[in-house]
Amino acid sequence: MNNNNSAQSISQIETNGVEQIPDHERTAKPLDLFRLIFGGANTFSTAVLGSFPVLFGLSFQAGLVAILLGTLVGAIILAPMGLFGPINGTNNAVSSGAHFGVHGRIVGSFLSLLTAIAFFSLSVWSSGDALVGGAKRLVGLPETDLSLGLTYGLFAVLVLAVCIYGFRFMLWVNKIAVWTASILFVLGFFAFSGQFDSQFAGTVSQGQAGFWAAFIGASLVAMSNPISFGAFLGDWSRYIPRNTPKGRILGAVILAQLATLLPALFGLVTATIVAAHAPDYIANNNYVGGLLAVAPSWFFLPVCLLAVIGGMSTGTTALYGTGLDMSSVFPRLLSRVQATLLIGVMSIAFIFIGRFAFNLVQSVSTFVVLIITCTTPWMVIMLIGLLVRRGWYCPDDLQVFTRGETGGRYWFSHGWNFRGLGAWIPSALVGLCFVNLPGQFVGPLGNLAGGIDISLPVTLGLAAVVYIVLLKLFPETAAVYGPKQQRGSAVPLAAAA
Repeated sequence: MNNNNSAQSISQIETNGVEQIPDHERTAKPLDLFRLIFGGANTFSTAVLGSFPVLFGLSFQAGLVAILLGTLVGAIILAPMGLFGPINGTNNAVSSGAHFGVHGRIVGSFLSLLTAIAFFSLSVWSSGDALVGGAKRLVGLPETDLSLGLTYGLFAVLVLAVCIYGFRFMLWVNKIAVWTASILFVLGFFAFSGQFDSQFAGTVSQGQAGFWAAFIGASLVAMSNPISFGAFLGDWSRYIPRNTPKGRILGAVILAQLATLLPALFGLVTATIVAAHAPDYIANNNYVGGLLAVAPSWFFLPVCLLAVIGGMSTGTTALYGTGLDMSSVFPRLLSRVQATLLIGVMSIAFIFIGRFAFNLVQSVSTFVVLIITCTTPWMVIMLIGLLVRRGWYCPDDLQVFTRGETGGRYWFSHGWNFRGLGAWIPSALVGLCFVNLPGQFVGPLGNLAGGIDISLPVTLGLAAVVYIVLLKLFPETAAVYGPKQQRGSAVPLAAAA
């Protein structure tokens, strides 16, 4: 952030909603976008995702390839989603109105709402359990429902406070989180280096039955981490000037995702150690408990610090976008601050009910996979639309729904674009049918690939094909492509209505 955005702006509550950010307020840089993305994923939650190859029975080498493959593919798919914010000065849900209609854009809002609540809950649970577990080993703090409840509540309230203050405060928190968490993860590699065996074989080797199902499943879990950011990138990139080179924005997104290999590989390495020295924890899918069981005593304090930092950074990046989206769906009822407060209170209630009444950790993990399966085709349609429109949008017409008006380039059929919706609905439904999460959720077509979960490739491909076909069969009006002579600058609303 530039120097003119000083501590005074950090201490002020952000008043901007989803309306277009004025040019004079767009002072963020691609580096700031990098910090927010990396900071939001440089946490215990990503380390837990990194442990999945071992939980699936893979060797260290196979797990390493799966994580690298999934992260790289996911980063490439995600990167263009960072372009909508600088172009339109608003979040990605509002930008999606160009392809789903100004009413149809609520699809993106509710997808981001569900994703944010799920990831926020998982972040608070994993960080809270790690903090209480580390404090138990460090100072003998009893691990009771009371201590866990107080820890969850502390995380949730701190995250909510940061999100209410808004973008600049959140950016300041993530600046600290990026460096601190990175140092602690590097320290963790040293802490466990003496126990690590790069020849860890796992329980499923290449050539054995179930290997490819485990490998693809682990790759998809790694891929889900960058994909989960798709609906949120515009929340942050809208503060980047519109004339910023696109290559720098794309590079910031990809590099941020590649940087998340640090916590992911920490999770993979330490999971192999837990599997070798405390296998009961792996058998019970309790990676955090196993990590604390095999960690040297001097690392308990860094574990506690990681828990605090991780809960803050992941929670803020998820919850901030949720409040922003809900204020855009109900612009006459809720401001950004009011929507953030409302969704925050709902999320806190969900956390406590899920943790103490129903033990929903596994169910929420399943929920996250299902939401990502639905979000991926939405992203594909957005990206194809970006290419077809050659990056041209009319930001003012995207705000028709927010202003309570009708008409404009993106009105289509009473605010709904059947081309985007007609591609997203069947793609999401078919993708859900191919989900295969043994013991959690198996769709009606989940076993067609021999137990391999191919839901993401199926929904990606189907969305792309159906959307392109619909655009060919039912061409959109010329107005959505902008002036023929002046592509890249909007014409007055009346000229396109």
